[in-house]
Formats: sequence, C-alpha cells, structure tokens
Amino acid sequence: MAKKSKKQQQPGGTPATVALTAAGVPFTVHAYDHDPSHPSYGEEAAEAMGVSPDRVFKTLVADVDGALTVAVVPVAGQLDLKALASAVGGKRAAMADPALAERTTGYVRGGISPLGQRKRLPTVLDASAARHETICVSAGRRGLEVELSPDDLTKLTSATSAPIGRV
Repeated sequence: MAKKSKKQQQPGGTPATVALTAAGVPFTVHAYDHDPSHPSYGEEAAEAMGVSPDRVFKTLVADVDGALTVAVVPVAGQLDLKALASAVGGKRAAMADPALAERTTGYVRGGISPLGQRKRLPTVLDASAARHETICVSAGRRGLEVELSPDDLTKLTSATSAPIGRV
C-alpha cells in the first residue's frame, strides 16, 4: 500500500482539512490506498500508516436519548455505549442509523471525521487519547487520515474527555 504524508492540506481539501487549516492548527495528512475488502477501516489505516492502533481513533455516531453524539475511540477497541451516555448526561445510547449519521455529518461511513461536520454534534473523545502526543482521525474520506494533538482535536470539536472505549 502506498503511503504518502503531507504537512498541510492544500485549499479545496476535505471539510476536515479545511477546518484545520482555517484554525491554524498544525496537522499532518496521511493518505493511503483504501482496500474496500478490508474488514476494519480503522485497523486498515493503522496498518497502512505503520502507526500503533491505540493512536488511531475511529469516529462513531451514536444516538443518546434521541440526540446524535460523536464518539472518538481507538480503533483497537470498541465504544462503551453506557459510558458514552453517562459522559453526556444521558441514560441510553445506541449506534445511530448509518444513513442518518452520513446525512448529518456530511461524510460517508468509514470516512466520518470529528472535524468539519455539516452539523456540529456533541463530541466525546476517549480519555486514552491524552496518553499520546498526537493521534490520527479520519480526514473525511476513506484512505485519508489527519494526525494532530488530542488537545487541538478537543478544542476544535469542543469535546468532552471521558473513558468511553473498551478493549
């Protein structure tokens, strides 16, 4: 798989890279050839970039008490729906309908980014992100990731940090 990295995305990138550039946040773009037959988008990204799966985070959209909420968790684990509900003061959480998640965020499944979403949703970043200097999240399409500091991601998404991932 081809690995390419660029320091900054040029204008006309994805909504995520445009948002990062506009905010003046330092980031690195990692592009790789996406294999549609790979069983896990996140694990594929980690393998293609040669990055530990605990530093690559997936963006999931859940329904918490009727409100869409974004969860950002390591690809090596799973989302704890009960913990997510608790983190946002809710009682019950379930994965959102994929079509609704795509319409609301403006991204396709496997390429949903926590950044530059069509409609800004409440976001929770797994607390494990704080253990890393940088983490990788989707840049808004399959085969494209952005690497940035967890603090910058938290600030740009107004995310709450909570232990919402499980191995």
